[in-house]
Amino acid sequence: MTKFDLNSFSLKGKNAIVTGGARGLGMYYTIALTMYGANVTIVSSSTQSWEYLKQMVNDHEGNIAFIQQDITKQGAAQKVVDEAVTTWGNIDILVNNAGVQIRNNVLDFKDEDWQKVIDINLNASYYMAHEVAKVMTKQQSGKIINIGSMQSYRAGKNIFPYAASKHGVVGITKAYADALAEYNIQVNALSPGYIRTDMTRVLEEDPVRGPEIKSHIPSGEWGVPENLMGPLIFLASEASDYVTGVSLPVDGGYLLR
Repeated sequence: MTKFDLNSFSLKGKNAIVTGGARGLGMYYTIALTMYGANVTIVSSSTQSWEYLKQMVNDHEGNIAFIQQDITKQGAAQKVVDEAVTTWGNIDILVNNAGVQIRNNVLDFKDEDWQKVIDINLNASYYMAHEVAKVMTKQQSGKIINIGSMQSYRAGKNIFPYAASKHGVVGITKAYADALAEYNIQVNALSPGYIRTDMTRVLEEDPVRGPEIKSHIPSGEWGVPENLMGPLIFLASEASDYVTGVSLPVDGGYLLR
């Protein structure tokens, strides 16, 4: 980017992959990218919410494609990247969003639960970035956005595989940022705070944890998914060309307390 103007945030003609991009916060990432002009390949393990998302994206004439794929399977990352390149011609943006959380007492966690969380949250992010980097290094440009969490910074005594995975996401973000900078590829993490969704409603309404969480947020209010859309576009666009290796908390100040 040689100058800053209104086009600095435009993603017109850019091609993106969003893992887990059909549901939850991933759906908002997909919508934001298409609103700013990107073509998006959405990777999901099921077809749930595909039709709803198509309707949402059609409202602003966005272009999307779907791949049904379990990204923890061997060879899945290469399959996804190859299909996305076949569809769009190249890849400019990767959003490593797919994730899972399992809660349990530390002594009751099962080995398979640990492995499931690490495989989806951390290993899949590594392999997706690795395959996308093979494309981006050839074109000498690209944006990789990994999705962190408040547990990228804090302990999670009842979700410690999740906390470990999200600490790891920040680690591989820094490693990839360092390794790929010479190819004009920026690698950053977006770390949502406590965001109000259907899945977090139980936590927000919990008589103990709900007030405890609010007490850590200076405004006393949970965020909404739309709060993440602007920061994502910044990290995906030319406006962030000199930003790399950063983990950006979008938390309303939660980490201040």
